[in-house]
Amino acid sequence: MKIRIKGNSLRYRLTRSDVNRLAESGCLEDKVDFPGSTFSYVLQLTDDEQLASGFSNNTITLYMPKQMLKELANTDKVGFENTVDNIFLLVEKDFTCLDNVDEDQSDNYPNPLAERIKQ
Repeated sequence: MKIRIKGNSLRYRLTRSDVNRLAESGCLEDKVDFPGSTFSYVLQLTDDEQLASGFSNNTITLYMPKQMLKELANTDKVGFENTVDNIFLLVEKDFTCLDNVDEDQSDNYPNPLAERIKQ
């Protein structure tokens, strides 16, 4: 799971195994250990109908409806978004990059634009 924060925008990107683990456990969590403090980010499944978020104890939590996860896992749907209290929220599949990058992308979703570029 990756996060991207820019201004009032919060984006979570999920690999295939992230989606599978979230379906199994209902929650994903990762953290960054800074000297003297830890910053955590969480994706939590809920029974709600819209994406929502919270921030407490150095932890960002994005709440994702279970139905959205089912769609993400079982369809070609790329992601879901919502704006709550001026914060833009987005959960999306993490696609392989079209450029050459050094990071391991073997668990990413195939990029739908890759075939168009080959032609």
